[in-house]
Amino acid sequence: MSEKQKTLGKEVSLSGIGLHTGRQVNLTMKPAKENTGFVFVRTDLEGNPQVEADVNYVTTTERGTTLEKLGVKIHTCEHLLAALVGMDIDNAILEMNSAEAPIMDGSSKFFVEAIEEAGVVEQDQNREYLVIKEVMNYVDPNTGSEITIIPSENYEITTMVDFGTKILGTQNASLKNITDFKDEISSARTFSFLHELEMLLDSGLIKGGDISNAIVYVDKELTPETAEKLKKAFGKEEVTIRPNGVLDNLTLNYPNEAARHKLLDVIGDLALTGVKIKGKVIATKPGHFVNTQFAKKLNRQWKLQKKKNVPDFDLKAEPVFDINGIMRLLPHRPPFLLIDKILELSESHVVGLKNVSMNEPFFVGHFPKEPVMPGVLQIEAMAQAGGILVLANVPDPENYSTYFVKIDKVKFKKKVIPGDTLIFKIELIEPIRRGIVHMQGYGYVGDSVVVEAELMAQVAKTKLDS
Repeated sequence: MSEKQKTLGKEVSLSGIGLHTGRQVNLTMKPAKENTGFVFVRTDLEGNPQVEADVNYVTTTERGTTLEKLGVKIHTCEHLLAALVGMDIDNAILEMNSAEAPIMDGSSKFFVEAIEEAGVVEQDQNREYLVIKEVMNYVDPNTGSEITIIPSENYEITTMVDFGTKILGTQNASLKNITDFKDEISSARTFSFLHELEMLLDSGLIKGGDISNAIVYVDKELTPETAEKLKKAFGKEEVTIRPNGVLDNLTLNYPNEAARHKLLDVIGDLALTGVKIKGKVIATKPGHFVNTQFAKKLNRQWKLQKKKNVPDFDLKAEPVFDINGIMRLLPHRPPFLLIDKILELSESHVVGLKNVSMNEPFFVGHFPKEPVMPGVLQIEAMAQAGGILVLANVPDPENYSTYFVKIDKVKFKKKVIPGDTLIFKIELIEPIRRGIVHMQGYGYVGDSVVVEAELMAQVAKTKLDS
């Protein structure tokens, strides 16, 4: 059964400081219509320009992910996007009166709490997924960072980080199911090393920082000169180092908080793919650059999948009708019964399956040296699946049959050969009236459409023998 898209129950607002701009920003998250996705709106600019959360708008990944569309920028969007994905939201309008999302405490915690306050509501439109069917990966040769995704029923993420320092060393973090995001990942805060922080302060690149919204790992000697810089930047009278090597005024939420925050960043950056994902992500030394490059690769895969228009069918699911159930509905019998299972059935659509084997009687004479399933039999199999759609809703199907009235717009796109699993999806083009059924059918093998046709049939009562 298809899952429905979700949005916020009401609008909700929160305010904070942009980490890199240092500017106060008000963020308002609003409900959005189906298929909207996540859309940023700059309310401080004339015309309230919009920037969609689309990986193709990524311009820079230094210290955060920046989107830009027609000169309008959105900085540090990843923590907010991670919260939306982690809370199972599909559609939201994100209004900001500045260019950078508020850093809050450096995690997704406050965004998650705001989403909980707003509530999550189900919408009418079915949710779409990028279903990973084969291994995909991306490697950054300059850094050795690598992201791989493998097939999985859920969206899972594992991060493995190695910073090459004694103070932090190697850490791992895993999220087995995105539904655990709130409890296991959302409160993991952003972090920096002391040498990086000092460089950023000297360059004027971090203006909204605070010891309370960024973990600082001390990987070098804290000289009096550096301590003075930090006291001035953070408005503190004293800055000291805790025994665990972290600057004071902050207690770690998890021993592996750095790895968990990197996992949070992966979720936020991969949200820019533009679709929910079913697959297991394994990220080694992830960063915003490698994350967004991989998101571009997933986005291309999603567009290809959409172009092919191949639905995701669960071939392992319990069938609605097995072969015996089909024979109770259809008058056809072997060798002319061409549907083996019914996988899905509703009032307006049906999905049927045909296992094409070398034992089919038509292969004996139809190109025996290069067996190909005849196109006319592909159409007949499609029509039989359509017959199930009609007769399953009739109280006495044994007294009815469906007959072709018209076949139109037939296209054969690829050969169907022994060993193929041929799946048909047939949908009503319009409601059934006066026994006339108008249907659109597609046949798929793997991730390819092999046949399509528009069918019209008439449902007629079977004449009984006298």
